Amino acid sequence: MAESLHTALPLKYRPMTFDDVVGQEHVVKTLRHAIEAKRIANAYLFIGPRGIGKTTLSRIFAKALNCTSPNGVEPCGKCTNCLEIAQGRSLDVTELDAASHNKVEDVKPIIESVEFKPTSSPYKIFIIDECHMLSNAAWNALLKTLEEPPSHVRFVFATTEGDKVLATIISRCQRFDLRRIQTNDIVSRLSYICKNENISAETDALLAIARGAEGGMRDALSSLDQLISFTGEKVTEDDALGVFGLVSRSQLENLAGAILNGDVASILTSIEMFDSAGKNMRRLAGELLKHFRNLVVLQALGPESKSLEATPDQIKTLVEQAKGIDAGRVFRICDQLSEMEDKLRHVLSVRTLIEMTLIRASRIATTATIEELMKAVRSLKSSGTADLPEIRINSERLVASAPAPASAPAPISALEPEEIAPTPAQNAPAKSAAYSKPVSHERREEILNDDKLNSILASTPGALISDIRGR
Repeated sequence: MAESLHTALPLKYRPMTFDDVVGQEHVVKTLRHAIEAKRIANAYLFIGPRGIGKTTLSRIFAKALNCTSPNGVEPCGKCTNCLEIAQGRSLDVTELDAASHNKVEDVKPIIESVEFKPTSSPYKIFIIDECHMLSNAAWNALLKTLEEPPSHVRFVFATTEGDKVLATIISRCQRFDLRRIQTNDIVSRLSYICKNENISAETDALLAIARGAEGGMRDALSSLDQLISFTGEKVTEDDALGVFGLVSRSQLENLAGAILNGDVASILTSIEMFDSAGKNMRRLAGELLKHFRNLVVLQALGPESKSLEATPDQIKTLVEQAKGIDAGRVFRICDQLSEMEDKLRHVLSVRTLIEMTLIRASRIATTATIEELMKAVRSLKSSGTADLPEIRINSERLVASAPAPASAPAPISALEPEEIAPTPAQNAPAKSAAYSKPVSHERREEILNDDKLNSILASTPGALISDIRGR
């Protein structure tokens, strides 16, 4: 008896209904409402990175439109139309790979067949994958048919590079931008698959796979399939890190903590360890940026925000790290890491660039900025004003408003005018002769050596003392 052939996990667990789709709720909701309201557009355009469900959604949508016994808006998956579409042999659903069929001759059969009604389905549907690869001549040949197709014809386009699709084509389609799938959603899906496959997998191992997938569910399933082949029925974090060259979650969080604490020695030691172990340093830079991005989001929106791309254990660490750092500093660290990630594409010494950038980031986290210094000075000044005597100067005398001690002599203003002659201000009105009379050198020394006068000057701010002594 022949053994059953192994089915790769990305194919075995490919979503078959809208409920199975992960991370694209905004697209699924719109398509469901369109089917319910019978407002089906002539053409749809799905744009997004690899492995997030563009082609899968196209097939599910085709099944939902042509299913003979739908469950509401969900395809039943059991009727002849659903089975034929899933197996790629439906006469009414045509799939074209534009990466290898991008000429006018390749789209002519579509133009000719749209005039014929579907054989056993409500709609004749054309799914064109990687449509940005079509030549301009092929697009122009398809343009008229796309704008005014027969009522029984629908088009679905999918592409990873939406900016390369002609504007005249986009204007004739309903455009949907699919998102990268969040890390915690990928971990949940991998955990579900491991249970179904009777695989024992550590949560941190699944997290490592999800981090390496960079938002693509297909990549995550392929990596899990590879890891199961390598380790058997038990998957550990060390296995995942060794196979894919990743840094563990705890090591990444410790490195981020060293940056926040300004611990340069720990930063350099960690980078040395990662580089010696053959870790992917460029990926490490990207994961550090993602960690600090999550820190910014958590400080702005709180730990319950759906914008956080983190598992519950990661969120706990982020909450602890957010307590001891100002949000402005975290933002500037993110700015540094973003610049580093851009420079890594061209630099020769990857390790040196990462080390210098992380040291600079640690200085940002611990060194006071000019704004913070000014704020501290203003705070000290406002808190210390009540202890200083309030001094004001008028045109003819120095007046101290602070009460003099009981044993103190008369204030400076009580001195005879001829004893202290202030310098007249420019363009000031003429003073009396007494004020313009110069003071002899001997009298000046006598005044400055007077103990009573010096006791008054001792309680006067330094700038005013210098002014008086210089007269």
